[in-house]
Amino acid sequence: QIMKGDYPHFMLKEIFEQPFAAEQTMRGRLIRSRKAGSHEDLSILLGGIRDRASDILSSNRIIFVACGTSYHACLAARQIVEELVAVPCAVELGSDFLDRRCPVFRSDAFIFVSQSGETADTLEVLRYVKRFRALTIGIVNVVGSAISRMTDCGIHLNAGCEIGVASTKVYTSQIVAITMMALHLSQDSLGKSNRRQEICRSLAELPSKIQEVLNQVDEQMRRLADKFFQDTSILLFGRGYQFATCLEGALKIKEISYIHTEGIHAGELKHGPLALVDESMPIILFSSSDSCSHRVHNALQQLLARGGSHRARLVVVCTVDDEPIKAIMASHPNAEIVRVPRTSDCLQSVLHVIPMQLLSYHLAIKRGHNVDQPRHLAKSVTVE
Repeated sequence: QIMKGDYPHFMLKEIFEQPFAAEQTMRGRLIRSRKAGSHEDLSILLGGIRDRASDILSSNRIIFVACGTSYHACLAARQIVEELVAVPCAVELGSDFLDRRCPVFRSDAFIFVSQSGETADTLEVLRYVKRFRALTIGIVNVVGSAISRMTDCGIHLNAGCEIGVASTKVYTSQIVAITMMALHLSQDSLGKSNRRQEICRSLAELPSKIQEVLNQVDEQMRRLADKFFQDTSILLFGRGYQFATCLEGALKIKEISYIHTEGIHAGELKHGPLALVDESMPIILFSSSDSCSHRVHNALQQLLARGGSHRARLVVVCTVDDEPIKAIMASHPNAEIVRVPRTSDCLQSVLHVIPMQLLSYHLAIKRGHNVDQPRHLAKSVTVE
């Protein structure tokens, strides 16, 4: 895993390793069982948190603490944790939490998410929280790291070694792991059994769908990079589960291609960002078939109305069966549509972010930058 193999860069190798990384994160944890005369049931078993599950469920708040890409993974999975576990969830940046010195109670459950398990700000919050004897859970990729040693319980991602500074496979594995945690914690809720089965089936199919996205969109992202590589700004819009995709996609583009990129909640479009929209501004919008889809379609109409008659610098990332998008875009043939397979709404961000990972890679290559070691950045931020 520490060799490039046939790939020119570690980042590209790690992007294409995501089907295997997701499968490894689920290995031994996605349990198949068949009852007599019935269909196959799927369930989640996470040994690392099994003994403390009742403590997590009895907490008054679940607070995720993370930085950078891990923070975006928490945002991407927060909604499904709230839905299944029915405990209020907050997502905190480690540095901001330290600045505010938030009140902490023993009835809180803190989940610390980090690729390396050594992130300085996240570790400092962990030390602060432990003084109040709150329950602490770690979700890390590196076995034996500081966070994994200091927390009360946790989950190892098992995504494999990640060399490139820009995190890719660990991000998608973090979403999978937090989703599995929500499924595990809600396993005693009979009223949510159908929802759990739907998500478990989607998890089982996820590695093959990730591979499908990789096979389909790589060349399309290369062409988009040829179109956008001289631009100085790119705007990304989405909402619901896809807001985290906007933030993560923007981070990937800015950190390795050095293009100013902003991820914006589509609900905030009329509160200022719409003033930036014109014919020359590259815009990427994320749409998925979920409860927010009609609001995203409305945002798309707003963007099209202010982008001129030939909206050639608009990209829409949607599912293959998104008929409303197809209808809206029929009169705008110059815009680009990126189609990905459909999966459960809480996992759709895993598939939607892959085109952005590939786009950021091809933009950086086109601009002649070091993909694996972008300037001024380190893989693990171990100092404040």
